[in-house]
Amino acid sequence: MLENIFHLKENHTDVKTEIMAGITTFMTMAYILAVNPNILSASGMDSEAVLIATALASFVGTALMALLANYPFALAPGMGLNAYFSYTVVLTMGYSWQLALMAVFVEGIIFIVLSLTNVREGIFNAIPMTLKSAVSVGIGLFVAFVGLQNAKLIVNSDSTLVTYQHFKGDTLYGILITWVLGILCEIAGIYVPNPDAGMYSVIPTAFVSFDFSALGKTFGQVFKTDFSGVGILNFFAVMFSFLFVDLFDTLGTLIGVASKADMLDEDGKLPHIKGALMADSIATCAGAVLGT
Repeated sequence: MLENIFHLKENHTDVKTEIMAGITTFMTMAYILAVNPNILSASGMDSEAVLIATALASFVGTALMALLANYPFALAPGMGLNAYFSYTVVLTMGYSWQLALMAVFVEGIIFIVLSLTNVREGIFNAIPMTLKSAVSVGIGLFVAFVGLQNAKLIVNSDSTLVTYQHFKGDTLYGILITWVLGILCEIAGIYVPNPDAGMYSVIPTAFVSFDFSALGKTFGQVFKTDFSGVGILNFFAVMFSFLFVDLFDTLGTLIGVASKADMLDEDGKLPHIKGALMADSIATCAGAVLGT
């Protein structure tokens, strides 16, 4: 059955390889489960609801990418757009997060129309290969920079604006060793969790939770948007900002992963791109409805 759906032999792969690749891909992009709620909660959204919405929206988008385009590309809420959502649209412009979600939903609808009419595919094919590569590099640098800042590996410098933090040892081992030491300290009573002070337990009590009740705080809120006091031109300005950034974010990421996977043809075009773009468009709308 899997062979009939995904043409594994034709793509020179097997079930074992796909399982390992899926786990690797998840580990690579799972950071969004922590980063996205952290950023969107600044707009007033419930972080637990955003966490669930992020996971479900990623599932919808990735499943559609597999079924509509048969590409091994995973989708999730994008870095950059979430920062623009919280810090610019909500905190700076003063709009509600429900209105920001509506802007994302509308731009998703426009994306679906553009994908169905081949306009989006035409834009993709019209961009020079050098610019396509530059976009993917820019996105990668942005995500890496945000990660390094949050990890305090890049810090402020009055002379050079930014500089690197001086540290020793392997970062990953440092995280794991610190976690184990934290567990031992909590068991010994040296570290006492106090949620009110922002000090939480480091001992995992459950690895899997099926309590989706928090999702009700964001699910469907996009359709409860209050447009009073918001001019139509202001709304469209916000919506087109999402549209423009999302357009090049998606195209740049597609080019980046497709080129690394050697999936582009001799003209630098991506076969079955319409299915990939449609999956992305539908996932954008689904994410807005879920709450991300």
